[in-house]
Amino acid sequence: MIVLALVLAVVVLALALLVRRVGRLATRLDALTAGSDGRSLEEVLASSLVRVDRVGRDLDGVSARTTSLEALGRSAIRHVGLVRFNPFEDTGGNQSFALALLDADGDGIVMSSLHARSGTRIYAKAVLSGRSDAALSAEETEAIRLAREERRGTTVAQ
Repeated sequence: MIVLALVLAVVVLALALLVRRVGRLATRLDALTAGSDGRSLEEVLASSLVRVDRVGRDLDGVSARTTSLEALGRSAIRHVGLVRFNPFEDTGGNQSFALALLDADGDGIVMSSLHARSGTRIYAKAVLSGRSDAALSAEETEAIRLAREERRGTTVAQ
C-alpha cells in the first residue's frame, strides 16, 4: 500500500509539473500568435489575404490600362524630323521647311512650307510605313529619314 501511495504521489507530482509546463507553453503560444494590435494570428492572416486579393485586382486593372495605353501610344506622333532650307535665291535665310510627323509604324504626314517674297505655300502629304504615294522633294525625304532614325532636331539642307 505504501508503494501504491508513493507511485500515486509521483504520478500527481509529474502531472502537476506537466500542467505547469503546458500552461507556460500556452502563454508563449498566445504571445507568439497575437498580432501587434492584439488580434490573433488568424485575423492578421485573414486581413493580409484580403489585402493581397485587392492588390491583385488592382494590378489586373493597371495591366489592362497599360495595354490600352500602349496601343494608343503606337498611333501617337513619336518621331519628328525637321529640315530647314532655302529653295529660292531671292529670299534670305532658311525660312522654308519640311516637317515629318510619324507614329511608331512610320505612318503620319510630311508637311512642307515654301517661303518666297510673294508668299508662303504649305503642302501636306500622307506617309504610310515611311513612304508616300505622292512625289517627295529631297527635303521631305530627308525629314522622313530623320524621323525614322529617331533623331530629333534640325538639319539644315544646303
